[in-house]
Amino acid sequence: MASVLRRLDADAHCRVLAVSRLYSTPPWGKTDQADFFNACAGIETTLLPERLLDLCLDIEREMKRVRDERWGPRTIDIDVLTYGTLEMHSQKLELPHPRMTVRGFVLMPLADFAAEMIVSGRSVGAWLAEADTTGIVVAEADRDWWRRS
Repeated sequence: MASVLRRLDADAHCRVLAVSRLYSTPPWGKTDQADFFNACAGIETTLLPERLLDLCLDIEREMKRVRDERWGPRTIDIDVLTYGTLEMHSQKLELPHPRMTVRGFVLMPLADFAAEMIVSGRSVGAWLAEADTTGIVVAEADRDWWRRS
């Protein structure tokens, strides 16, 4: 994930503005696998939403992401959760991310820097208060974890 953030920050069209703590989270959906690491970042970009998604998917491919099994093990998974206040529903991208408000492993890191951000009519913090965060623990509290090699 640190490599992804450094890659996005180095892109001429993106700048990393904020990064959450790094979390260890139990698997969701398919539970017979190792824990995952999760983090969120606030990115400033001149790319349109679908082009930002393309960049994220390009980075996943560079990192040898394989999509064999839904919710299965993977090297990396980069999601575009929101794009300002834009609401978008295309075959390629839905904004805000349709399941983000019920996933503690998304809301907890996002709340580190955007607890007051409104998503689907409520703040991230309000959604987090109702989300299941069982087993989610801080793996790295220093928010500059992604800058270290």
